[in-house]
Amino acid sequence: MALSLVHGGHISYMGFGGAGVRGLKVESLPFNPEEMNVDVDAATKKIKEIKPTLVFLGASVILFPAPVKEIKKVLEEVNGFLVYDASHVLGLIVGKQFQDPLGEGADILTSSTHKTFPGPQGGIVCCKKVFAEKIDKAVFPGLVSNHHLHHIAGFAIALMEMERFGVEYAKQTVRNARALAENLYDKGFDVVCADKGFTKSHQVLVDVSRFGGGAKVASLLEEANIICNKNLLPKDDFRRAENPSGIRLGVNEVTRLGMKEGEMEEISGFMKNVVVDGVNPLKVARKVKAFTKKFSTVKYCFQKGKQAYKYFDFY
Repeated sequence: MALSLVHGGHISYMGFGGAGVRGLKVESLPFNPEEMNVDVDAATKKIKEIKPTLVFLGASVILFPAPVKEIKKVLEEVNGFLVYDASHVLGLIVGKQFQDPLGEGADILTSSTHKTFPGPQGGIVCCKKVFAEKIDKAVFPGLVSNHHLHHIAGFAIALMEMERFGVEYAKQTVRNARALAENLYDKGFDVVCADKGFTKSHQVLVDVSRFGGGAKVASLLEEANIICNKNLLPKDDFRRAENPSGIRLGVNEVTRLGMKEGEMEEISGFMKNVVVDGVNPLKVARKVKAFTKKFSTVKYCFQKGKQAYKYFDFY
């Protein structure tokens, strides 16, 4: 069994575009790499100049709450709308441990349902009532031709479980992310945003450029049964996409398996052995396998004790 610190892929961006499909223009919002967030002052200036129809806030790495209130306030001056993509942090939002984008002024919230929100793979759109009819028609018949009842049933169960266990799960997820970041930092890793407390979400971003780059480090960790992914950092350009400076870690899955702060210290130790100390990954892999055997059942759900990974023998 491998230790998974990786997220499902999702294409999202921070940007805005003008009205209409023909002549559509998309630009990036100014970004502050020190804060790992939108540069509010520069974004405000740009929005007033361009007067966009739509601003879309979303990212594949969300360490801190986005400035939803501030962006919405300036958008009201230019009659623009705000969409917040919660794909990575929906479970933390539902568990009341992250910002409430709709409550802070976003007009529409989009999200996948299979990252920190532990449901079946899919997506949802939440919005203010005034947009509901248009969005429903755009989804069906515009984009979706059918639905799958088994998916709806799975999503309904996930919703009920999050209603019952979501706060507890989200709290532990955030605590675990902070603990993992702190332990990695103490063991010699260059964890991003140390001066800001590393993270307020489930994600941790680490600059591993001095250890050979994200692709090399992710490959070494995979050999040790620790699954994460390479990740571009703000200082990188796309020419470094094959071997960017960073790795991206997420603790939502290991949290669902019952791991807590003490286990984050052990995980950081395994990572140090491989990346910093240069121990043979295959030796560490055996330790990781023994470690994960203690965490093979799903928590924060109705059927506690069920095997998380069960493989069927068809022969």
